[in-house]
Amino acid sequence: MFTSSVQPWTTTVPFSELSVSAGGLHHDQLVVKWVEAGEDRQVFLRDPILITAFRQSAPSDLTRELELTATAVRNMRKRQRMIWAVTAGIIGAIALLLWFGSDLLVEAAVDRIPVDWEHKLGDTAYRDFLAQHTVVKDGHAVAAVTEIAKRLTEQIPHSPYKFEVTVVKSDVVNAFALPGGYIVVFTGLLSKAESGEEVAGVLGHEINHVLLRHGLNRIVKQLGVVAATIVMGDQQGLAGLMKQLGVELFTLKFGRAQETEADVAGLRLLHRARIDPNGMIRFFERLAEQEKGRVEILSTHPMSDGRAARLKAETAALPRQASDPFSFDWKAVQASP
Repeated sequence: MFTSSVQPWTTTVPFSELSVSAGGLHHDQLVVKWVEAGEDRQVFLRDPILITAFRQSAPSDLTRELELTATAVRNMRKRQRMIWAVTAGIIGAIALLLWFGSDLLVEAAVDRIPVDWEHKLGDTAYRDFLAQHTVVKDGHAVAAVTEIAKRLTEQIPHSPYKFEVTVVKSDVVNAFALPGGYIVVFTGLLSKAESGEEVAGVLGHEINHVLLRHGLNRIVKQLGVVAATIVMGDQQGLAGLMKQLGVELFTLKFGRAQETEADVAGLRLLHRARIDPNGMIRFFERLAEQEKGRVEILSTHPMSDGRAARLKAETAALPRQASDPFSFDWKAVQASP
């Protein structure tokens, strides 16, 4: 006989009228059921000692049912452990994919950003920057930069960008590109470069940062989770990107792979425009002289001597051709204000 006592209710039921099954959230309880006065009754046994005592007291026919229940419980727990192991494995795989394959996620997000949005983003940052600097609007320097840019961009017939290049008065020996096709050239670069071909190498490099969408790639990577929302088609994510991009654009630092990619693509663009690529190589060789003592592993950019060596190898692989000189006098360009 089985006696169930739950104050103030006590009842005694023959074992022959009982059925048993596993229950509880973790299947760690024994459910004893019977019918009394036409109503279903059940008791949950959780205490291991009580469950053991029940199994020892049960007749053989109920013992077999208990064994079947115990087997079912063991199988259920085994399946649960397997499910948890598989779930943990999937979560781990996703984490690894996001860690090691984050570039794939970023590229997928960048691919979803329309070019016209990119144009608006770059235009806003471009206008804000020019408003705070002295723009050189005419003269030999502007004419030279315009000619160089025209020679290069004419070799990109199907470009989605309409490139706009502006000369800005500054001692900084550099140029930079913004998403959408906006490029700024500092007068410091023109004064330090030894030829128009050297400046053309720099412009070819910056133009390809735009064509390869490196700026968007870096900004989406910096914004992190926004990349995932863009991949999922979240227009709010795109709107958030628009708001933040103007602030972030001027702190962008391209990775070594992106710099190398822009170097090689820029060199090939020079070749198509029949501009002597040796100017680009000489520019990096002279920069390498200034970098002596630096350790490449501490830099986000590849060292200039390595870039020059890579460009020499790329140049050797290109078909030989005669270069067309520029129409301007470089000494007059450097003498202009």
